[in-house]
Amino acid sequence: MFIDTAKVFVKSGDGGDGAISFRREKYVVLGGPSGGDGGNGGSVILEVDPQMTTLLDFTYKKSYKAERGENGGKSKCYGKNSEDLIIKVPMGTVVRDVETNKIMADLAHKGDRVMVCKGGKGGKGNAKFATPTRQAPQFAEPGMPGEERWITLELKLLADVGLLGFPNVGKSTLLSRVSKAKPKIANYHFTTLKPNLGVVKAAGTQSFVMADIPGIIEGASEGVGLGIQFLRHIERTRALIHVVDISGIEGRDAIEDFKKINEELKKYSIKLWDRPQIVAANKADMLFEEEKFEEFEKAVKEMGYDKVFKISAATGQGVEELMKEASRLLSEIPVEEMEIPVEEMFVHEEKHFTYEIHRADDGAYVVEGSFVDRLLHAVNIHDPQSLRYFHKVLKNKGIFDELKERGIQDGDVVRVRDFEFEYLL
Repeated sequence: MFIDTAKVFVKSGDGGDGAISFRREKYVVLGGPSGGDGGNGGSVILEVDPQMTTLLDFTYKKSYKAERGENGGKSKCYGKNSEDLIIKVPMGTVVRDVETNKIMADLAHKGDRVMVCKGGKGGKGNAKFATPTRQAPQFAEPGMPGEERWITLELKLLADVGLLGFPNVGKSTLLSRVSKAKPKIANYHFTTLKPNLGVVKAAGTQSFVMADIPGIIEGASEGVGLGIQFLRHIERTRALIHVVDISGIEGRDAIEDFKKINEELKKYSIKLWDRPQIVAANKADMLFEEEKFEEFEKAVKEMGYDKVFKISAATGQGVEELMKEASRLLSEIPVEEMEIPVEEMFVHEEKHFTYEIHRADDGAYVVEGSFVDRLLHAVNIHDPQSLRYFHKVLKNKGIFDELKERGIQDGDVVRVRDFEFEYLL
């Protein structure tokens, strides 16, 4: 099966908690705190695997979680850092954050990798909180939580030339004629249900990769048909070969078909519509009125397309000249990296712990948020030294200054989760 999109959940490991411990060795008087730091949690990293050609694996497993760091130990033993979780993806995968729909990375080369979730940092043990005035801290720091998010993976095949056109105009036959690709070929619409790639080598030219996608039909930009689902696979191409059935044996008008396909292309992407096109009038072996080709060639050139080739993918007529022109055109078009617009680029923010202050219905000042949650988890409010540390952190964070600005008075109640204390000026 060819799978080119997937949605998966990823979570990095939490940091290990710092330890609370004291030396209890014989003949060591007042040995002091000896709690070690926790280890860092593992990050989640996506890495290109050139051997993969589809996102099929992600239909069976949709959740990936890295291991958390080990907790710190006594005798200042540090917890072990967890290993990063490496997830293999095909070359050409675009990674998006589901919540923002912004692009996190374009993994278009061998060895490319991106960290989608950073592992949590390990917490400090109580040995790190010892000071000349606080020689036996009864608290330690918990590990930082890891990140988690849903991401989407979009596979965009890496091809130099893309074949464009209505269903059943001969794109697959053309690909099989000029390469070793073996796409399914039959005389009915939507024979091609998945993109196909082939390496083309015309005599005296540089080889290039050509992609055949399911045919586009009128209304495709609104979701009709199959082709629009796969247009992402020719977004990376440098040139397009627009294949048209010139024979008219199915009662179609080649000029109208050409206009309709380009209109759907324009609705999908202006950049793709503006890409250089070579026009291939196919099924010339079944053309009985030469005037049809001449009329088509004239109309296409009036639209601004200079290169029109009369070919027959079935017999090989004109195919070599078409491939040579495609190779020549590619030699003039530089290979450019996919540019991600600034507004579509995902900004990986560090995990900042924040808080907010508001007034409760009973008049108490409520301080809440991830910062105070983590702080309360780190201290023992029943221990005087730990409580002094708690107040010191609130002061250094600027929470007391903000409470003053909000008009707090002597004796007002401050509530931090389930813990309440009376404010004294």
